Parts: sequence; C-alpha cells; structure tokens
Amino acid sequence: MAEHEQVKPLAPAATFQGRSDDEEALFTQSNRRKRIYIQCCGCVTALSLILAVVVLVLFFTVFRIHDPRIKINSVTIQRLELVNGTLRPDVNVTLLADISVKNRNVASFKFQNSTTLVYYGGTVIGEAIHLRGEAKARRTLRRNVTVELVPEKILAVPSFMRDINSGELNISSYSRISGRVKVSNIIKKNVVVRLNCTMTYRISGREFVGEICMPELDF
Repeated sequence: MAEHEQVKPLAPAATFQGRSDDEEALFTQSNRRKRIYIQCCGCVTALSLILAVVVLVLFFTVFRIHDPRIKINSVTIQRLELVNGTLRPDVNVTLLADISVKNRNVASFKFQNSTTLVYYGGTVIGEAIHLRGEAKARRTLRRNVTVELVPEKILAVPSFMRDINSGELNISSYSRISGRVKVSNIIKKNVVVRLNCTMTYRISGREFVGEICMPELDF
C-alpha cells in the first residue's frame, strides 16, 4: 500500500505595511531640517573664512603701521659774524631748520616734545626743544626749528681756527621724535624716530652742502 505524503500547508505570506501619511510627513520634515542645518553651517563657515581673510588683508595692508619719516628740507645759519678771522663771542648764532614729518598711516601720528641737538667737533653747541604736535593721516607736517648756538662752545673746539681758514665747518645734528600711532582704538604702536644728519657749512656762500641723513626707527 503506497505511503501517502503528508502535505504541510504553506505559511501565510507576510503582509507589508506601508508608512502612514504622518510618518512620511515626519520623515520628509526631518530630512528638510537636516538639509537646512547643513546649508546654514556651510554659510556660517564660508562667511567666517571670508571675514578672516578680509581682517588679515586689512591688517597687513591698510592697518599696517608704517614708520613716520623725518626729513630736513633746508638749514640756514644767521648772525655768524667773523671779526679779525674769529667768531664774535657776544653775538648768538642761530641755526634755522625746516623739518617735515611724513605720516604714511591711516591714523594720525601724535608725538610728544621733541629734541634737536647740533654738534660741531664732537661737542654739543646748541639744543632746541620743539613742542608736541600731530601729523594727520597720510599727511606731512612741516615745522621750523630754531636752535641757538653758543659762540663760546664753538670757539672752544680745537679745530675751529683751522676750519675757519679752510672756509668750511662740518656740522652734525640729532633729532628725536617720540609718539604713538593709534588705529580705531584697536591697534596702537609707540614709535620713536631718530634722525642723524651731517653737513658742511661754507662760510663764503653762507650755505649748507653735502647733507647726509640716516633715520632710525624703534617700535
């Protein structure tokens, strides 16, 4: 007798349940929020990079502190009177210097009382104090400096008579200006400018020739 095969019923197919409308809406909204968040982060990052680049460019170009420049435009001597081949000790000799301060910064350069010394034969023969001032942004300030030279000190230089006979006096000067450059109350720099000059005074022509000036700068 043939053996009957037992047939087992197939398991019912699993029914697939689709997302409801509420779940689909929540999923779409979540994706939209993620995209907006990523876009906002990208915009903030890009703006931050642009701002950083702009600040760096301004710092190294516009807001960079440049050294003020001092220049002696002209120098003259008044009341240098010679009697019997020597200098009159009873008459004060006056040296007049036309000095300019060029400010190359976008902010003003304010400086304190400044000093100018005049040397002859290694001896200080005159000193002048010029008052505080201000050189406007990208402007040049010009000032006249008057130095009273002491005749006794000039006569005390050992080489004076020899220089008188040669017709030339070798004069040197030292000027110091100390001040500050301030940009928008953010960048502040104390600046000290020094100027050493040498020149030759020709007695016959009453003029200075061969002026050589060497500036020095300290921040």
